[in-house]
Amino acid sequence: MMIKRRHQSDVRSSEITPKDVYMERRRFMAAGAGALLFGAVGATPAAAARTKLDGVVQGLYQADEEWTPYDDITSYNNFYEFGTGKDDPIRYSRFFNPSPWSVTIDGAVEKPGTYTIEDILKPHALEERVYRLRCVERWSMVVPWVGFPLADLLKRFAPTSGAKYVAFETLLDPERMPGQKLGVLEWPYVEGLTIDEAMHPLTLLAVGLYGETMPNQNGAPLRLVVPWKYGFKSIKSIVRISLVEKQPPTSWNISTPREYGFYSNVNPEVDHPRWTQATERRIGDFFRRPTLMFNGYAEDVANLYAGMDLVKNY
Repeated sequence: MMIKRRHQSDVRSSEITPKDVYMERRRFMAAGAGALLFGAVGATPAAAARTKLDGVVQGLYQADEEWTPYDDITSYNNFYEFGTGKDDPIRYSRFFNPSPWSVTIDGAVEKPGTYTIEDILKPHALEERVYRLRCVERWSMVVPWVGFPLADLLKRFAPTSGAKYVAFETLLDPERMPGQKLGVLEWPYVEGLTIDEAMHPLTLLAVGLYGETMPNQNGAPLRLVVPWKYGFKSIKSIVRISLVEKQPPTSWNISTPREYGFYSNVNPEVDHPRWTQATERRIGDFFRRPTLMFNGYAEDVANLYAGMDLVKNY
């Protein structure tokens, strides 16, 4: 895929989920607990409020491809906090209220604290940046995320020399996020980046898509977008960002370290133990296409991994 820049600078759930996780979900559903935990299986989600965001301008990075339709982006998701099925997030997040919301910034920074989402967004001009985000599934989307570079936020809190990595944490609230009542992962969901990855201008804190506020099922009110990595690195509904000295744990690496490494870069030369990653299928397409190194952003991010063994550091 050709990437235009103005300046130089998740397969089905049974295929992507570790076998023990998948079998636990099957046993859970067989026991009939799903209806008790989530409500009636046939329940229809209430129409989500769609609100336009003010001050959205076109960002530096664009994709010369047609955007994936809004309905596809918002109805076929991985968000295990609301269930493991692709349609679980839109069904079971309809009662989730992401307001009020606060985010704690701590660790190796000179100005730690807990801030409301309004405090976090106020200094930033929102930019609409069109990314081709290939998720953990063997399909992909072209998503017009709206947000701002993570680096812009981190600089406000003055990272110290001890900030070698950035750790992220999702809200832990099983009553609001009923999927956390399932033992499919260790909760809360956690992720991490190196400080160089976090400070790269492609790394985005997203607050919306298609020029509108972020839907619950896509990670409201604040999620990470790292477009050269697999989608599970883009942690949703963030409540804590910690700058740390040692490599932080990540949820999928904790769950299945043989299959999910810390870096999780899109690399067609390294197969997942249970499927090839050499090709992908764009959602809505019939035919598969070759997977691009670093998801098509090699020119921008390959320097972050100069001299690194990308097979060992998967």
